[in-house]
Amino acid sequence: MDLKRIQGFENLVPTQPNVGGLTKPTQGPSFKDTLNEVQGLQNPTLAKANSTESLKFSNHAVERMQTRGIRFTPEDMTRLNDAVNRASAKGSKDSLILMKDSALIVSVKNKTVVTVMDKAALKENVFTNIDSTIVM
Repeated sequence: MDLKRIQGFENLVPTQPNVGGLTKPTQGPSFKDTLNEVQGLQNPTLAKANSTESLKFSNHAVERMQTRGIRFTPEDMTRLNDAVNRASAKGSKDSLILMKDSALIVSVKNKTVVTVMDKAALKENVFTNIDSTIVM
């Protein structure tokens, strides 16, 4: 298949003039910039400093909080965000966070609370598919 026959193909490839009238694709980030970004993600100190994304709650978690009357203060949310950042720095993917009279299952890599349980729901419960636990 000849790609030049596709209507508008020339418009899909951004170009800029080069020496001798030839064209080359526009430049993106340099290799050095990309490498520095990847190294920053692998360095827990830099990753923590760059992680300004706040914790999200899944629809399921919000429903459980409403039906069970669970509420978190702004201070609790700050502590939860800090706990998730610490778990992320240690390489956790899915974590059980025990806080006050509740337990949260959190997808660390997505920074999302998957579900929330109160003290009554904790009894005789089995938690699977977690790789870390944080007791607060």
